[in-house]
Amino acid sequence: MLSTILELLETSRDELLRLQTDLVAIPALGPTNDGQGEEAKVQYLRSYAAQFNGARVQTIAAPDDRVACGHRPSLVIRRPGKNPRTLWLIAHTDVVPTGDLSLWQGDPFVLRQEGDLIFGRGVEDNHQGLVSALLLLRALESAKAETELSLGILLAADEETGNALGIEYIMREHPQVFHPDDLVLIPDFGTKDGAAIEVAEKSVLWLKFTVHGKQCHASTPSEGINSLVGASALILALERLDTAFDRRDPLFDPSTSTFAPTKKDSNVPNVNTIPGQDVFYLDCRVLPTYPLDEIERQIRLICDEVESARGVRISFSPVVREQAAPGTPADCEAVRLLAAALKRERGVEPRIIGIGGGTVASSFRKRRLPAACWSTLLNTAHQPNECSSMDNTIADARVFAHLLFDSQAGE
Repeated sequence: MLSTILELLETSRDELLRLQTDLVAIPALGPTNDGQGEEAKVQYLRSYAAQFNGARVQTIAAPDDRVACGHRPSLVIRRPGKNPRTLWLIAHTDVVPTGDLSLWQGDPFVLRQEGDLIFGRGVEDNHQGLVSALLLLRALESAKAETELSLGILLAADEETGNALGIEYIMREHPQVFHPDDLVLIPDFGTKDGAAIEVAEKSVLWLKFTVHGKQCHASTPSEGINSLVGASALILALERLDTAFDRRDPLFDPSTSTFAPTKKDSNVPNVNTIPGQDVFYLDCRVLPTYPLDEIERQIRLICDEVESARGVRISFSPVVREQAAPGTPADCEAVRLLAAALKRERGVEPRIIGIGGGTVASSFRKRRLPAACWSTLLNTAHQPNECSSMDNTIADARVFAHLLFDSQAGE
């Protein structure tokens, strides 16, 4: 039966294109990114999954009054096997904003194809993993295949802005969805060679800084306190975090903690006004050995110094604060089976790594549930002209099929 499923996957390129075309055309931006959430995309996916008689579909909606529909839906698709033990493939439906549209070669929400590559916002992050899972479901249904393991596909909300209304809501309010013996694979991380299995993540700390000065006319700057200058001084002073927290861990690449200023809110609308308030953000990816409390204490000391030197007042607060969970053991069953599948299907020797980006794996790991992250990606996520390889999408689905049919997985 496995050979039949692999053959069906190899002939699923047209279905892949149809799915990606439809999904790209449904922007699923969370309200933090000025969007209306995942409802429209989940409605489409619910309808798509409903065509398969062997699949059971459930929507789990987390309340959110910031969006018109009032909730953030996640979709659970189950295809029962002989054994209730489940292989979970977990992707997310939300995407990030497009950024500067002038950097795109076409409309980000209209799929563009160039040979094996497809372009559009979300095609890699995380449509590739999502579509790979759905192609496997379609192949199983087409072949009327019986499997030892059950197949579970979770398409989660709110991954791009912290997971509180996606996987965290599900695991808190619907803990029965997962069982401790389930195998969890998250295709939301990958390398170009498809050899890296991610088992650990850095802590994630996104901070919003507000620098208060005193607004005045730009012709008499001494009558005010320039918050932009204060913010600039603070951004440069925060570079000291690199040396204050300089431990290295070769499991990760980069091997150190990183502290990157990113977004800046607008201040005054006109050139001839000294701004009295500036807001910017810092993205911190911190090695798990550092408590985030320690990072925040050092940041407060730096802020105090800038306040004293520049005459400004500085406050900061977390936008996302996620202390890293213990890593997944490299010898756990999910990792071992995935490594074996990669060797059989691709002849590659897997390597075990950690990453700085956050995935839904952290929600499992902090509950001591093993979860592996893997796929084959070009790593264009969050960039202009985000792209994905159709060959990679199908190849990943083939690896998923090996996991599902591996006789050891059902023991």
